[in-house]
Amino acid sequence: MIEITNLVKNYGTKFAVDDISFRVGKGEIVGFLGPNGAGKSTTMNILTGYLSSTSGEAKVGGIDILENPYEAKKLIGFLPEQPPVYPDMTVDEYLNFVYEIKHCKLNREKHLMEIRMVTKIDDVRHRLIKNLSKGYRQRVGIAQALVGNPPVIIFDEPTVGLDPKQIIEIRNLIRNLGQNHTVILSTHILSEVQAVCDRIVIINEGKIIADEKTENITRVVEENRKYNVKVCGPQREVQAAIKGIPGVVEVEATGERDADSYTFQVEAEKGNDLRKALFYAMSEHNWPIIGLEAVGMNLEEVFIKIMDADLARKR
Repeated sequence: MIEITNLVKNYGTKFAVDDISFRVGKGEIVGFLGPNGAGKSTTMNILTGYLSSTSGEAKVGGIDILENPYEAKKLIGFLPEQPPVYPDMTVDEYLNFVYEIKHCKLNREKHLMEIRMVTKIDDVRHRLIKNLSKGYRQRVGIAQALVGNPPVIIFDEPTVGLDPKQIIEIRNLIRNLGQNHTVILSTHILSEVQAVCDRIVIINEGKIIADEKTENITRVVEENRKYNVKVCGPQREVQAAIKGIPGVVEVEATGERDADSYTFQVEAEKGNDLRKALFYAMSEHNWPIIGLEAVGMNLEEVFIKIMDADLARKR
């Protein structure tokens, strides 16, 4: 649905976006992640037609946003960091206004009702937007992005300034929207990306430095893989048996005991998924595995490692 190819935006000698390329498929929720000033908002503004690029292409549904902006924008719903709402309008007045300026052809009453229900703003439809909480104003901003039922939804920092309850509600809403829309979530809040997105694209100083599925992002920086495994069996014998599995680098008993089971931290060679081998090795001795989980760095640690590695490459 979205294709960015060799995109460049520079201001004199300063490159806000420096020759980036990536694609977003239909139905994907992609987190566009980076520190402040990395080029996230510039990229989003080019993709949505608010800003021209110096060179390169940005296409939505195969339509170039710069060559045919009117048709391309029909496919996009955009929530900028500051929701583009009119505070002196009621919610209903505002959504009807957006319906008109987008030249929407869907059944007005039914379409706007569905949007109000999805975004959970039906109970404030007759209230002035300026009297709404920030969380509700954010929902109204999302509602305007959904008018016309565009296949692509782009959010730029959608939860900034919200309280924890409102953040959870907005994240759940974005996750639900991903069932029927392609979604790009531009943010610097790492937990948000981890909670919502299928894939992570990391940008720094105008360049993409990582592009991975969320579940695989730790593999970009981790040398080895670690597991915590809980096994019912004699501690020393179990530890020795695990140590003998091909691909195991190290086994350490954590000291955690639960009845007749012990927990071990097992480190495997990079790229080696030990789960099946562990199962077969333990079953040979009739030692049940009652717990097994992958242990990896959290997204904050991964992000810092990727940023540090990018800095080291530039030196």
